[in-house]
Amino acid sequence: MQKIVVFTSGLPYAVCKGIVRIYVRIPHLALLIVVHSPPRTLFRLLRNQLMNLKRNGWRWIPYQTGEILRLLVRTSPTAPGKELPGHRFQLASLVGLPNVRVLTVQNIHAAATLDQIRQFAPQLGISLAAPILKSTAFRIPPLGTLNLHKGSLPHYRGMPPAFWELWNDAQSVGCSVHWVEEKLDTGDIVCESTVHRAPFSTLTGLQLCLDEVGVQLTATAVSDVLAGTAKSRPQGSGGRTNRKPTLAQFAQLATRVRRPGPNRRASSKQAAKSTLLFGLQCLSALGLQKLTTPRITVLLYHRVTDAVRDNLTVGIEQFDTQMALLRRSCHVLSIDEVLATSNIKASNKPLVAVTFDDGYQDNYEFAAPILERHAIPATFFVSTGIIENAGRFPHDLRRGNPAIPVMNWHQLRDMRDRGFTIGSHSVSHIDCAAVPEDLVIRELAQSRDDIRRELAYDNVIFAYPYGGRINMTAARLQLVRQAGYRGCLSAYGGSNLGSVDPFNVLRRGIHWEFSNKSFLLECYGMT
Repeated sequence: MQKIVVFTSGLPYAVCKGIVRIYVRIPHLALLIVVHSPPRTLFRLLRNQLMNLKRNGWRWIPYQTGEILRLLVRTSPTAPGKELPGHRFQLASLVGLPNVRVLTVQNIHAAATLDQIRQFAPQLGISLAAPILKSTAFRIPPLGTLNLHKGSLPHYRGMPPAFWELWNDAQSVGCSVHWVEEKLDTGDIVCESTVHRAPFSTLTGLQLCLDEVGVQLTATAVSDVLAGTAKSRPQGSGGRTNRKPTLAQFAQLATRVRRPGPNRRASSKQAAKSTLLFGLQCLSALGLQKLTTPRITVLLYHRVTDAVRDNLTVGIEQFDTQMALLRRSCHVLSIDEVLATSNIKASNKPLVAVTFDDGYQDNYEFAAPILERHAIPATFFVSTGIIENAGRFPHDLRRGNPAIPVMNWHQLRDMRDRGFTIGSHSVSHIDCAAVPEDLVIRELAQSRDDIRRELAYDNVIFAYPYGGRINMTAARLQLVRQAGYRGCLSAYGGSNLGSVDPFNVLRRGIHWEFSNKSFLLECYGMT
């Protein structure tokens, strides 16, 4: 059995995911996770508050107030006994793995802590969001200790991820795994990668991308080191070590990289939306949501990317914010739960499901990891012929869009295995009401059979392309039933009130112009 010690200051989602990826990749592995958690005394708290107030000025007061409020409303992402996407990366799942031990200590460099690490006898160490390690700790493993650094080396040592690259208007941000040495972030690099800055990239969006890249890099580096195949290289000359920016610098950067945001309508309309949302949230808090008509709202997305802004996209940071709002404010359903609902029961929280149409590759690259982060089930309806041949969608051709990558069957199988549902969106994205009947029959059958063959599904769900009222007739809907589909979803708006017709599931489209208030009102089904 191979043994690894992990040094860290905490176990947030990204750290847990990185550890689990290593655990899955390396057979016969034992892990000792050492969490540095110094005592929070009143003196230390007051001292830190005064230091931050001096450094950040008046901005520190509303910032701290916001942090406290976020802690108060934070909820657990997973429901007991329910295996949602991303559940295996949650702390509860990590600590339940065989041969994994979590050791929480007040001082990671204390003699008693170091003795326990020596007794564990790790071959390799990994630093994941850990405090600066002393040689007494990082030299215990005979192979040494690796560190995950989210920044281009040697030019961007220190912290935080992506900030100083954006500050200097760099067109990419780096991520690397390097050996820990006495000086900060100066060790030889084992592996590295780059995240390119898109036209609408934000700091948080880039950091989310770096989290995923870092997970993959760490697992690769550990595997190569333990296999004896790792090839390290020295860092280049120069570089500098950065410190955490002030809140004024964060505000200045946000202004500099600001891009078009959600549509801001007249102040009177914004006030009306705020009043309506506040009223609905009060009803929920008081348990009076049952006074409204029971409804299920199914959200429809197409793309999650910072490459463009159009009516088929939301930004990476925006999507992460929306999924956090869903997890906190709504009761999220899978598509199976939606289709199984005949009479909708009253709920104190909005009942919401998440779906995607078409099958763009950014669904796999950006959307799925964020859905896992927030434990949100989702269904992806794909046009199987376009997936099969890496083709292009008719609406992209009409718009003159450049070729946009789509998912492949390998990625879709991975999505299925991660807990997501894959459904049919025809073969070539046809208008079911406009094309000849025999073509509709062929595409319904072929797309159904493609998904059954590639994904081993028995019962396939259909979402008809374009999704408008004019794109599906009663006669063509009967063809969907005859083809053996277990449900059919539209895209012309509305919520499912009182009951769900499995062959006319209404959906509401979401795109980049939705503010947080507008998004939540869509979830409540009140727009």
